[in-house]
Amino acid sequence: MDQNIGKMLDNRYEILSLIGSGGMANVYKAKCHRLNRMVAVKILKSDLADNAEFRRRFRDESQAVAQLSHANIVSVYDVSSSGDMEYIVMELIDGITLKQYMERRGQMDWREALHFVTQIMRALNHAHSRGIIHRDIKPQNIMVLRDGSVKVADFGIACLTDAAQTLTQEALGSVHYISPEQARGDRTDVRSDIYSSGVVLYEMLTGRLPFEGDSAVSVAIQHLSSVPLAPRDINENVPEALELICMKAMNPNADKRYATAEAMLEDLEKFRKDPTANMDHIRDELKEAVDVEPTQPIPTEQVASAVRRKHHEENGLANDGKINKKLLIGVIGGFAALLLLIFAAFKIFGNLGNSGTGSHEVPNVLGYTVEQAENLPGVKGVFKIEVVGSKPNDRYEVGQIVEQDPAKGRSRKNNLTIKVYICAEEEKYYMPRLDGYDSREAKLQLDSMNIDLHVTIQESFDDKVAAGLVISTTPTVGAELKKGNGVLLIVSKGKDVKPVTVPSFLGMEADTASQKAEGLGLVVGQYQLAYSDKPAGQVIDQSFEVNSTVNEGETIVFTVSQGKESQPEIVKKTVTFTVPPKYAGMDDVSVVYKQDGTKVGETTMNVSSSDASVSYTFEGEKGTYSTVAAEFNGETGSSQVITF
Repeated sequence: MDQNIGKMLDNRYEILSLIGSGGMANVYKAKCHRLNRMVAVKILKSDLADNAEFRRRFRDESQAVAQLSHANIVSVYDVSSSGDMEYIVMELIDGITLKQYMERRGQMDWREALHFVTQIMRALNHAHSRGIIHRDIKPQNIMVLRDGSVKVADFGIACLTDAAQTLTQEALGSVHYISPEQARGDRTDVRSDIYSSGVVLYEMLTGRLPFEGDSAVSVAIQHLSSVPLAPRDINENVPEALELICMKAMNPNADKRYATAEAMLEDLEKFRKDPTANMDHIRDELKEAVDVEPTQPIPTEQVASAVRRKHHEENGLANDGKINKKLLIGVIGGFAALLLLIFAAFKIFGNLGNSGTGSHEVPNVLGYTVEQAENLPGVKGVFKIEVVGSKPNDRYEVGQIVEQDPAKGRSRKNNLTIKVYICAEEEKYYMPRLDGYDSREAKLQLDSMNIDLHVTIQESFDDKVAAGLVISTTPTVGAELKKGNGVLLIVSKGKDVKPVTVPSFLGMEADTASQKAEGLGLVVGQYQLAYSDKPAGQVIDQSFEVNSTVNEGETIVFTVSQGKESQPEIVKKTVTFTVPPKYAGMDDVSVVYKQDGTKVGETTMNVSSSDASVSYTFEGEKGTYSTVAAEFNGETGSSQVITF
């Protein structure tokens, strides 16, 4: 059993159970007895507590997260130490990690991925604005709550932007989400978090990681030198604009990435409002990056140095820091892979522009009817227009093309077909009846309408509606809903519970005490009765201590006097037993007297004749009866039932 479970930290936090374990610390579920609430307590692992560097990093985390207060960041309540333990008290999250969520869902709908990544970027924007870089953004450090919101957690290797950065020989981020500059052991800035967030978005959109490998070093090298498969090549349902946002965030050149989380949020919001939004500027940047990026040697020695401490045993690095044969083979393979880099890049990004003789640039057909589009220069005689469906769109008229694939500006040498969606009559949506629904079910029902409603939950006390259920909505039932509308759900917090200071009820008549307690908002439970020197009917004890504070509606139990306990009348009765004739003439015969099987007396006697007898006085409560007996030398001579 974990030695910390059951401990009381600072006479306040009772450790109840282990709920998670990371590289530096364990996280426990605990109860704060001062505020009577459940919390999470992160305690530095005992085997690391003696290491000054780990203790410094743990304190750095405390310093970092204590500055943050945001709806999408796990709240920190307290930072303290108890004996030789340093700990952080945090908000206890009722949810699962984004990694667990993705494992259950597999490839996620792009709308859900957009919903999650937007909240992640809001959290990072807040942290970055306070000079804090997370440096370990990954799905394992992102919590998904029951209401669909997310919270970024575990600033375990966070750093302050103006603090000296040490441990450059360790690539501290999780290798599948690590930025190229982290893999090299270079100084990081906010763009490292943006890169990692791009990888998380990539994984949500495609259901897979951009880079895989047999070792941490091989994966890190890919972050430096390889181009991942475009999301739309894996999942054709990913909108082009969202793919471009993802690939810009993941650009290996930090100068080509979003400079700030706020800049990425602006593009995400632009896309959310209009999934067909023009993102040609990103395509041009990505195309430029492919065209001008020179072939360069992979800094394997630098990468190996960055991950040496953490991965040397499992990934082929010798303890002296030299690359062994296994790693050397991997490095040689990496250099060979560089020869294919340009080819791979053009394979992924070639459709971002005209990449060769004989290819045809896709023209823009948006806003035209199918007939008009078929007669456009660049389409007629080259491309075939294929209608694959219809969609409502308030930017175009009915019958006009609202979406095309491939997008304008891309190149095609074969498969010269442009798939299009035609503008249809806008489907009307109306506000459903949601009062009485669980808030999570209500939100899921609104999300299932697929019109990007912005759902806000506002809690309110209500004496009639149970906690967690919807009281009312804005708009009201039956109101027409448009794409992107806001919807307000008023959700019950249950009855408004007020604190009650418990007075002394001792010495009051039970009925009087009950009336006073109910007047304070307490519920009076069934009386407990007890004998006492106090008059019958008087309160002699109460379940809540005097001057303690409890919540309105809690149950108080009174102990009520029954008066003095009456003493039973004791009656004595003498019974005579005949001594068995076989003991005649014997001396020192043992006689034991029993009452209801229990020994109550004994004696010895000399039996002078065959008709000898012996008597004993028994005691009992008046009106009761007992079975009494006499045993002679261990044998029952006779028994009888007597009444007192």
